[in-house]
Amino acid sequence: MRVELSVVVPMFNEEAVLPLFVDRLRPVLDRIGATYEVVAVDDGSSDLTAATLQRFKRNWPQLRVLRLRTNSGHQAAISAGLVEARGDWMVTIDADLQDPPEVIAEMLEVGRRDRVDVIYGVRTDRSTDTAFKRGTAKLFYTTMRRISGVDAPVDAGDFRMMSRATVDAVNALPAHGRVIRLAVPTLGFPSASVGYRRDERAAGSSKYPLAKMLRLTADSITGFSQAPLRFATWFGLGGFVLAFAMLILAVIRKLEGDAVSGWPSTVVIVAGFAGLQLLCLGILGEYVGRIHMSLQGRPTYYIAYDSLNDELGGPPVGPDPAGESLPSNRPTTRPSAGL
Repeated sequence: MRVELSVVVPMFNEEAVLPLFVDRLRPVLDRIGATYEVVAVDDGSSDLTAATLQRFKRNWPQLRVLRLRTNSGHQAAISAGLVEARGDWMVTIDADLQDPPEVIAEMLEVGRRDRVDVIYGVRTDRSTDTAFKRGTAKLFYTTMRRISGVDAPVDAGDFRMMSRATVDAVNALPAHGRVIRLAVPTLGFPSASVGYRRDERAAGSSKYPLAKMLRLTADSITGFSQAPLRFATWFGLGGFVLAFAMLILAVIRKLEGDAVSGWPSTVVIVAGFAGLQLLCLGILGEYVGRIHMSLQGRPTYYIAYDSLNDELGGPPVGPDPAGESLPSNRPTTRPSAGL
């Protein structure tokens, strides 16, 4: 059956909010006038998220449950859903109801009317977020736009609609360390945006603490910019020029008869340059580490269960060496991207 719209929902320990999310999402999709599927990606939850999804699936045939074997991370869960989804259009949205499902209908209308490939959900009102959250988000997007040249919309997270061509292009990118919210603008496909008010989390607690935000920032910087490498290069060049200038100054003062004194200043200078060297080595190490992980070819995620296989009688789906899932025997309207 042809699927016009796929809604990919990454989930991690969202048992508390799931009933509220389904009550909001299903009426929107039933009224949208298109065949659809909801690909709920359970990212190795330790609560009853998987069981709750199976309970809802009994009365909602369009719901498709995809379970990962381990907690692989938010971006990996989105990637798994995009690889397995079958729609001509695909929406990625979190289950916490901070991004309203009602906007999906407007996104689809804009995509069809304007014939664009990407429709970003832009948060025009973030008053429900803390000042720290708003400030760090603004700093993140401003920094990434300046150092990487990626024209990522400010205040646009992972709530977006993409055409099949866009998703195939994203799936063809290297899987390790992929940051979807920056990978999509990098493609440069025609885009539009839809504004909305960001709400408070409907239930449960945030699954994106500061540590994960910092990890996402590191992946974004090292994955989409060479600025840190240039930063290290300029630091090294500046240190060399400064050291050479100090050497000339020391020789001049020695010839003039001034004794070179002050071992504390020497220690400070040596320590300062040692710190700069360690900083530059750390930056280089981040890039070398990414290359190392890519060469190992470890899968980004492992699929443990796909409810669509139960419906079609296909074999279990497993990972391939490139980090994507192996194609099953089920019928498909597209080639598997990124394999």
